[in-house]
Amino acid sequence: MEMTMMAPCLFGLERTLKFELGRIGAKEITAEDGRVFFKGDERILLQANLSLAVAERVFILLARCKATEFQDLFDAVSAAPLERYIRKEDAFPVKGSSLSSKLSSVPACQSVIKKAAAKRLGAYYHTPWLPETGVRCQLQFSLLRDDFLLLLDTSGDPLYKRGYRLDMGLAPIRETLASGIADLSGVRADSVVFDPMCGSGTLLIEAGLRAKGRAVGAYRPFAFENYFFLSRTLVKEERALAKEMHRPSSFSAFGSDIDPKMVEIARKNAQRAGLSDCIKFSVKPVKEFSADRAGILLCNPPYGERLLDLEAARNVCTQLGDALSHSKQLSAAVITPASDLEDSFGRKADKKRKLYNGMKPCTLYLFKAEG
Repeated sequence: MEMTMMAPCLFGLERTLKFELGRIGAKEITAEDGRVFFKGDERILLQANLSLAVAERVFILLARCKATEFQDLFDAVSAAPLERYIRKEDAFPVKGSSLSSKLSSVPACQSVIKKAAAKRLGAYYHTPWLPETGVRCQLQFSLLRDDFLLLLDTSGDPLYKRGYRLDMGLAPIRETLASGIADLSGVRADSVVFDPMCGSGTLLIEAGLRAKGRAVGAYRPFAFENYFFLSRTLVKEERALAKEMHRPSSFSAFGSDIDPKMVEIARKNAQRAGLSDCIKFSVKPVKEFSADRAGILLCNPPYGERLLDLEAARNVCTQLGDALSHSKQLSAAVITPASDLEDSFGRKADKKRKLYNGMKPCTLYLFKAEG
């Protein structure tokens, strides 16, 4: 059964997500701001959840229309093929968002969508009452400039929850963003990667998963595992294949942090991710960082909010710039919301990319190796 699906991503990672979708065989891939639409069958749906490294979720698109009145919502939902995915006894809660749209009340939209869905399913199953005691089938809607989407969530927990990061610091970077940074920085199967302010180790771990071609969701649960329209045999097959995904790799990484507790957390996270053999951690201030070989520096330095005050954060960035200047064989990718990183580094970036860390706008500064 061919389906139209949608995977949201952090702004700035659409191109990376399109490439990942093409690699698993998705068709008719089109990107909009912060989301990518594509087509595929059940196998593509499963592979998207199991292997996409920068997607936030995977949805099935049930309906789409321009909606400026509640009747538009009601009609669109009433015409959606909900019975393909939701059984008579299944629960179908509704949540969503509205931005820059005439239908601005989210609770009112939820109510209309719920009524229309109940009418459609009640008519199909020939019952005036739906118990909603079965599997939870989360319906989600989006209204953006009057563009209405009705979606079925197949992921459950967000895809950035890989399962390896049980502990984290005060200012963690999202796993999906870390994977995107690794891609944009040019991490490959034979890369050597450094992070002198590694925190919980996320940048290095995501770089390692990407370098080794691992399926990032192979060991976590998904909502789709309970959906009746997906073959249990197919789900088991794809899960097993995902666990076997890898490619030959000589990847190695080195992380350090001034906080011994964070180093221990990072070490445990890498172990849970199955990467303890290729990522090594040490306790060290950034001013003592140096690299004895060519490689890539990835870093999410503090910027004076949850960690350090603003002046201390700038001082750390200056130390990072000094360390990088003494390791001329390193290229670097540094993400920060600060606009003065180049001043702290005393050097202009070769490229800049606008990205978002959650809802916070940031810049990814890319520096080429000088040596």
